[in-house]
Amino acid sequence: MSDILVVEDEEVIRAALKRLFERNQYRVAEASSVEEAAASYELGDFDLVIADLRLPGVPGTEIIKRCNGAPVLIMTSYSSVASAVDAMKRGAVDYIAKPFDHDEMLMVVRRVLLERQTRRQNEALKSDIQREYPVTGMIGKCDAMQTVCNRVHKVAPTDATVLVLGESGTGKELVARAIHEESARSAGPMVTVNCAAIPETLIEPELFGHVKGAFTGAVESRRGMVEAADGGTLFLDEIGELPLSAQARLLRVLQDGEIRRVGSSDVRRVDVRLVAATHRDLKQLVADELFRGDLYFRLQVMEISLPPLRERGEDIVELAEYMLTKACRQLNRPKMRFTGQALADITAYHWPGNIRELENAVERAVILVESEEVTADSLAIDVDQARGQETRSNRSGSDLSLDDYFVQFVLEHEDVLSETGIAQRLGISRKSLWERRRKLGIPRKAP
Repeated sequence: MSDILVVEDEEVIRAALKRLFERNQYRVAEASSVEEAAASYELGDFDLVIADLRLPGVPGTEIIKRCNGAPVLIMTSYSSVASAVDAMKRGAVDYIAKPFDHDEMLMVVRRVLLERQTRRQNEALKSDIQREYPVTGMIGKCDAMQTVCNRVHKVAPTDATVLVLGESGTGKELVARAIHEESARSAGPMVTVNCAAIPETLIEPELFGHVKGAFTGAVESRRGMVEAADGGTLFLDEIGELPLSAQARLLRVLQDGEIRRVGSSDVRRVDVRLVAATHRDLKQLVADELFRGDLYFRLQVMEISLPPLRERGEDIVELAEYMLTKACRQLNRPKMRFTGQALADITAYHWPGNIRELENAVERAVILVESEEVTADSLAIDVDQARGQETRSNRSGSDLSLDDYFVQFVLEHEDVLSETGIAQRLGISRKSLWERRRKLGIPRKAP
């Protein structure tokens, strides 16, 4: 329920407005002058202040500077352009002329309150983002992460296209969000599209929109994700999965700032900054003629490479502690701490699913643990296997590769875990699991 203050020296009008607003589920306070209002109330606590322009003492516009950001709607008994302009210059959110009917007043009040609510939600969201992802979205002090943060700081204020590289789960979307939040486009939208999650037949309509009748099921015209990002940032995750036909359309956006909806010949202008990400080798895809070379060079203006979690040293513990605090807050659990063995296991484990796998393990432990201590067992990570691999690699004089670990993990668990279970333990999607099975030549066993 919103709180409204009515400042009006005519008691009849003041009482009528009070009845009107209370009938419409608003809480109402009242005053007959700016001085009385300032002396009686904390003006910044109101969701809306409605003040008459002509009041005893000082005019109603004087209340604006005392309201600490609360919106002020000015009423006047004469609808002159001069008074309206003056009120708006002084900071009033709107102006309504007497005599007004009740419907007109309610319409203006509802609009102003809705705008205030939307603005507060946006500010809260931005505050949450800054709290959840401090220092450009990244946590860590290792050299590789310091390089990432420095590059984000340098490229964010520009409109340059950015290509973020890294394994699945390393936090590529957080880098994209940090670039958006530190750019001049931060007040605009950030639209995220996972190219691997959209069927190939639908990717072009989803990205570029379509007109009614463009294909079966297109019952109405729709704008695409690129148009939705106009004035802001478009983040294309897993851009290596984008079909060649969609790549051609995207290239036109980057070159000319133009799009054409599927089924339409009309060209539309868009102002979009592109951030793309992939875990694949785009240069090899170009060589295999699966990715356009001209698009690749457009994307390569600035590359930011994210290190895998296993190469981030002491950052792993810092991240785990941060995620534990975050999970406790989100799940309404009391403050928890890791046992010494849990921290040792976190450090020893290879984390093939990177940050996403770590976050899943910590969140699962917070849900399951009934005490204030998160134990090694509650994390459900196969540290013995990781240690065994480390021992074997030390004996052989070479580091165990991620592919070797993946093959061994899948072969050891496919008889006891479902595909979903294996993917969850690895911190990757079922699609990524299938792709890596195919790449490494370990087909799924027949049921």
